[in-house]
Amino acid sequence: MTGAAAEQLRKLLRLYIVLGSTNCKGDPAFVTAEAIRGGATMIQFREKGLHARTGAAKEKLARRIQAVCRANGIPFIVNDDIELALAVDADGVHIGQDDEPASQVRERIGNKWLGLSVHTAEEAKLAAKLNVDYIGVGPVYPTASKADAREACGTEAIREIREHGVTLPLVAIGGITPERVQEVVYAGADGIAVISAVTAAPDSRDAAQKLARELNSAFWRYGSLRP
Repeated sequence: MTGAAAEQLRKLLRLYIVLGSTNCKGDPAFVTAEAIRGGATMIQFREKGLHARTGAAKEKLARRIQAVCRANGIPFIVNDDIELALAVDADGVHIGQDDEPASQVRERIGNKWLGLSVHTAEEAKLAAKLNVDYIGVGPVYPTASKADAREACGTEAIREIREHGVTLPLVAIGGITPERVQEVVYAGADGIAVISAVTAAPDSRDAAQKLARELNSAFWRYGSLRP
């Protein structure tokens, strides 16, 4: 990825919303629209957990959410499901450490964006050697949004990753609230990824707006001071 492309991706990762039918209080397509109106810059479709949709129903929901993203010029990323991402022509795929190897996923998706979840500096250094476009670091704080979430790694993990020379675009995820945005950005994150902070909020647009305001403030204050 060129330097200009990486900078563009850093901006798109600023407020990354992860959602699916299992974590939205209302219709996921409506929540998506409200989140985008509130300032979301990227959407990830993650349809996992109890009562998650599968097959044709999952693809139908993905296409509805994708249509909202396209109408607003927002990238649409699919979590883990490579076949679905290719079927709907998603903008990218996000995978975890236990999913299909990044090298194989890259061969399958071509030049679409590829994100990889990491938990430690060692995993991040390895990711930097792979052909991935960005890394997701977390959970930074304890979270109940993922039943299989690992132990919180704290902002120290983000700082350590940057201190080890990993320059990939980096989005932090896990338990991030408006009150925690400043320290996450200061540690070295290019953006935050949230689930329940927006999808389970009484007003998804308002929740996204609060996060967006904190992000803008954090980058204004700390953008030039980060590791």
